Parts: sequence; structure tokens; C-alpha cells
Amino acid sequence: MSDLKITFPLTKLPDVDREGGMPLMKALANRKSARNFSSKPLDLKTISELLWAASGINRPDGRRTAPTAVNWQEIDIYITLKEGLFLYDHKNHALKGIIEKDLRAHAGRQHFTETAPVNLIFVSNYNNITGKYADNIEMKKFYSATDTGFISQNVYLYCASRGLITVVLGIVDRDELKKHMNLADQQHIVLSQTVGWEEP
Repeated sequence: MSDLKITFPLTKLPDVDREGGMPLMKALANRKSARNFSSKPLDLKTISELLWAASGINRPDGRRTAPTAVNWQEIDIYITLKEGLFLYDHKNHALKGIIEKDLRAHAGRQHFTETAPVNLIFVSNYNNITGKYADNIEMKKFYSATDTGFISQNVYLYCASRGLITVVLGIVDRDELKKHMNLADQQHIVLSQTVGWEEP
């Protein structure tokens, strides 16, 4: 039975222990992609740490653990769980319930996304990319991909530190997933990333 305590419309995540974890060099040595996921769920504390490590606020000025060009903060992190689809609300360190339906099977074309406990979906809001690139689609794609790379590497390092496994996925039916997620025209799926425990 899952020990997640998810509630709609908002689930406040537990506080993050910023003093814990594995030494950086050891985490880098352990960093890898893996695909043999167990269906065992992640507890809420682990999800809290995972999302904060990915792109949580780490300074009083609202800046985050992963950089974005011009501090656009254009990447939103959605998370698919058995309980439904959620948006990481970094300002309140909470999960905002979006759809009370299991969408894990749509997070990638690999079979394991359906049963792995967590799939992160990185979505770029092009409206946040302003200034000289406001009308430049190619540059919006470039910066969205680059900034997603920073976030996904944070996820890799957290997973290595915590004994979890993860893999980033580029093979995603973005049009289908966008429909299931009810995303707006200016929101574009960049990548997804599966996270969980390793199958014994």
C-alpha cells in the first residue's frame, strides 16, 4: 500500500534536510541511467527532496537549484504518480493537483513508465522567455532544452545520492501527452524522466 498522502487540490511537501546526502564526488561516481524499475512507490519525503533538488528554491531571492537563462524560470515540472498528475509549485514547495488520473503510461514510449512510481515531465512555458528572443522559436527551443538539461542532471545526482535509479527520456509522444495533460498552446514538453527504486 502506498504511504503517499496526496490530496487535491494541493499537497504541502515535507521540509527538505539540506544537510543530508552523499558527498558530491561519490554521487558523480554513482551517477548512471537505469531502466529496471520496481513498482515500489516513493514516500512523500523522498518526492519532496527529489523535486527540491531538481529545481527548488535555494536562496531568499527566489532563485533555484538549477539555472535558467536570464532567470526566466520557464521550465515547469509535472509529476505523474499512480494518484494522478501534479505540478510542482516551487514557491510553496507543494504538489498542485492537476488531473486525478494515472497518466504514467503516456510519459514515454518505454514500457516501464507505466509501472515505475514517478515520471517527471519537463514543460517549457514559452511565454516566460522574453526580451530579444520573445519571437524566436528556435532560440526558445534551444534555451528550453539547455535549462531542462540542468534540471535533469540535478535529478540524476539526487538519485545517485539516495540510492534511486533514473533515466531521462527523449522518446515521448509529445502531442498525445500534451492533450492528456491539458496543456496550453504556449506550453511545450521537452523531456520526461523516470525515477524509482531498482528492481531487486
